[in-house]
Amino acid sequence: MFHAVIAAAAEAEQKNPLIPEIYDIIWSTVVFVVILFFFWKLVLPRMQKLLDDRAEAIEGNIAKADDAQRKAEAALEQYTAQLVGARAEAGQIRDQARADGQRIVAEHKDQASAEAARIAASAKTQIEAERQAAVVSLRSEVGSLAIDLASGVIGESLTDDAKAAAIVDRFLADLEASEKAAK
Repeated sequence: MFHAVIAAAAEAEQKNPLIPEIYDIIWSTVVFVVILFFFWKLVLPRMQKLLDDRAEAIEGNIAKADDAQRKAEAALEQYTAQLVGARAEAGQIRDQARADGQRIVAEHKDQASAEAARIAASAKTQIEAERQAAVVSLRSEVGSLAIDLASGVIGESLTDDAKAAAIVDRFLADLEASEKAAK
């Protein structure tokens, strides 16, 4: 038996410790194939499904974002168009208000001018009527004063109204003629 121990020791010395035994290689291969089959049939399909779901979700979100961006751009264009329309309408309203203001001012100026002309014509008429009334009143007073004076100068009473009126009218006519000549 000693020989067997020496032979086993010699054989053990000749074996490389880095190379595994055959039974280790076989059992390792069996375990590797079982694990590979498990991953191939269970884990990889689930991972692939998970990755596919995630890719679909990302693509869906990208599509939603693109759709939202298109809607936002459309809304921006619509808002811009409305803003341009509102600005144009505001300009038209402003121009119309200016035109209305100028028309109202012109109407009031015309009304004021017409009112001023009416007042001036009314004042002229009133002044002319008052002047005529003053002339008539002055003629009668000057006539009566002239008759009284003439009665005092002549020493006779001038009671004849027709005669007195004729003398007064002649006197006033001479007075008016001398005024006109002086001018």
